Amino acid sequence: MYAVGDIHGCSGPLAALLRAIVEDLAADPPRSAQVIHIGDCIDRGPDTAGVIETLMRPFPSVPCPVRVVTLLGNHEDMALAALADPEMADIWLLNGGDASLASWGVSPAAHPSAWESAIPRAHLAFLHRLPLMHTAGGYLFVHAGLRPGVPLAEQSREGLLWIRKPFLSFEGVLPAVVVHGHTPAREPQARSNRIGIDTGACRGGPLTAVVPQANRLRFLQR
Repeated sequence: MYAVGDIHGCSGPLAALLRAIVEDLAADPPRSAQVIHIGDCIDRGPDTAGVIETLMRPFPSVPCPVRVVTLLGNHEDMALAALADPEMADIWLLNGGDASLASWGVSPAAHPSAWESAIPRAHLAFLHRLPLMHTAGGYLFVHAGLRPGVPLAEQSREGLLWIRKPFLSFEGVLPAVVVHGHTPAREPQARSNRIGIDTGACRGGPLTAVVPQANRLRFLQR
């Protein structure tokens, strides 16, 4: 199982990290594998369109079946909100949406009502079907984190996509060990109750994947 941190429109590091995952799987093939992208695949970097194309394609050939899951991040949520409501456009643009539009060949200066028709339908469909969370192997994968003390079924959409405090400082027990992105750090953050894997890809840092195993964590970076 591999969880990949925030990509932010950087197709080069994504391609390199996926090659590293393929090599890792080939070196010691499991019976099956999962690759989970933690959200914020778009915005800021130069190639949102290329990142989405990569994530939509079947996983490269390896000696075992691989399930790929891509989660919704707050940047995907901002993009969908802006495309649905022009009044939300400025918020997305200020958070890197201009780079995503440019990658689709769309001028950010164009009226927001014209943006959606210029984006490939397959890319829009991909964004619309992204889930908020995923569970596997005793881990809970979500973009930003959880609100401590709130049952999983009662967690808010806003919290799952945006939360920092009090989640990041909480040292108690959560419903599962949470693997998340959203809050960049220079190194992966491995705690007893959470693993943060946003290491600032496209902002001067590498793209990170965590490989949770029975008694240890491994990290791949490109």
